[in-house]
Amino acid sequence: EVVVYCHCRDCRASNGAPVSLFAGYRAEQVEWSRGETKGYQSSATVVRSFCPACGTPLSYEDERLPGEVYVPVGIFEDPAAFEPEAHDWVSQRIPWFNVRDDLPRHEQSSIPR
Repeated sequence: EVVVYCHCRDCRASNGAPVSLFAGYRAEQVEWSRGETKGYQSSATVVRSFCPACGTPLSYEDERLPGEVYVPVGIFEDPAAFEPEAHDWVSQRIPWFNVRDDLPRHEQSSIPR
């Protein structure tokens, strides 16, 4: 499991927030307990899913990261249990939004592709 903030434009647009916090898992570790998700191609290599009943964003999958699923931490019953490890895509960060911490900051993704 990896837990990272993402400051990229695509994540902001899909989640409606200035930054997103994702927990990354191997695909076989992810199971949805309340029915099926609905997916859409948000860019050339990315599929995002959401709940078809309420619209909640549920996952991010990138073909450049095969077998990995990234889940927004806010959907978990106990989001406080997730400790962020890094900030990704700070090159696209909104200038007025700054999380003040000592975590590593990466101009692009910290996740090896």
